[in-house]
Amino acid sequence: MDPTDPTTFWWINAAQAPAMGALYWLLYGIRRDLDRRGGPDPQDGLSRTREDLAAFKLEVARTYVPLSLIRDVDRRLTEQLLRIESKLAEVHRRQDRGE
Repeated sequence: MDPTDPTTFWWINAAQAPAMGALYWLLYGIRRDLDRRGGPDPQDGLSRTREDLAAFKLEVARTYVPLSLIRDVDRRLTEQLLRIESKLAEVHRRQDRGE
């Protein structure tokens, strides 16, 4: 029998068509069952993951960063902001005087 015989290809396609139909029907049935059950919403999982990550970051900050370091950073930031504020006030005073 010649492998290029069109009837051979026809039989192969005839066997594949029901198999593909069965696969489609199986996937359709699974999706329909999940929709009926009210499966998990992907957005809920994403928001829950974000909340968990934020909680973990906060826990790491509380646990691993010493309070003295946080106070030191806060003090240095406050000092820097006060210096910037005084420089801006000086510039504003010079502009009011017309210099």
